Amino acid sequence: MRKPLLPLCLALTFALTSCGGKPAAVSPQPEHDVPTVSAEPTATPEPTPTPYNGPLNPLTGMPLDEEYVNRRPVAVMLNNLKVALPQLGVAQADIIYECIVEGGITRMMGVWQDPSDTGGIGSIRSSRPYYLELALGHDAVYIHAGGSEDAYSKIKSWGVTALDGVRGPYCGSSPGSNLMWRDSQRRKTMGYEHSVVTTGENIAQKLSSYSFRLDHEDGYSYEMDFADDGTPAGGVTANTVTVPFSNVKTGVFTYNSESGKYAVEEYGKAYVDGNTGEQVEVTNVLVLQTACRSTGDSLGHITVDLTSGGKGYFACGGKMTEIRWSKAGRNAQLVYTNTDGSPLTLGRGNSYVNIVPTNADITAE
Repeated sequence: MRKPLLPLCLALTFALTSCGGKPAAVSPQPEHDVPTVSAEPTATPEPTPTPYNGPLNPLTGMPLDEEYVNRRPVAVMLNNLKVALPQLGVAQADIIYECIVEGGITRMMGVWQDPSDTGGIGSIRSSRPYYLELALGHDAVYIHAGGSEDAYSKIKSWGVTALDGVRGPYCGSSPGSNLMWRDSQRRKTMGYEHSVVTTGENIAQKLSSYSFRLDHEDGYSYEMDFADDGTPAGGVTANTVTVPFSNVKTGVFTYNSESGKYAVEEYGKAYVDGNTGEQVEVTNVLVLQTACRSTGDSLGHITVDLTSGGKGYFACGGKMTEIRWSKAGRNAQLVYTNTDGSPLTLGRGNSYVNIVPTNADITAE
């Protein structure tokens, strides 16, 4: 049986004291450091994004400087022959229109509400009457380099604000010397007819010095609905949309789920903006089917019916749906509706409008 230790401890203490010893003054140290207990930090709440209530680009639904909201957009004719690629500035166009011209080749028209931040634009090519109708639908300032005789006639009779780099006084010999100029490197590598270029900054500066109207007239409104997510409800899967224009040109649009846009291809390759070397991507892909007929002239010119309306397709967010399109007249804008007649809502961002013959076999997969 164990005896209590307390009496023994007391006896030892007494003995040490009576012998003149002093108790130790050093406090014993703990074997381990004791962590300091602190209060849990209070999480800082994420700030709630403030909804944007500022001015919007009527062509894209995106934010825009106030001074450009009522400004007439700029429509520029763009060469699309293989030898003239890459084009410049197309990645920053608000809308790209593409139609066939003679021989099954295509030409494009880029539209910018505010071109000032775009670098090089070009190469700039000649006009056709149906592109005039597209430009008039935007009340745009139309920039081109040459044109068919029919286009020249209609520019005058239709009152188009057209700035011509071939028969007009708008093409210089060096950068910035005029609204447009012939690029020396393109002249060497691509040919004289593919060398006319400009820049967005130059356009903005030069237009401010001209005497024609730069803003829309009172009461003008470009009617288009946009949403943050323009994916069509009930649309079919459209990760790849193929748009044949002719036996010369087929456009391919491949959905990129990371960017939420369609990457554009043509001639079996990525459609690249020469300013950046990067592939062009667009939020909205529209396909308008219409009658494209030969005029019967020796140059193979065609007509493209833009006033009868018809069937089309709209792809956004990896889905595609059938739509209807119309244009009330030469100066009216294109109007897009769902098959039930309700207005079509586009995704907030840039658009690529393909205008193709009625027998074009559009596919989505």
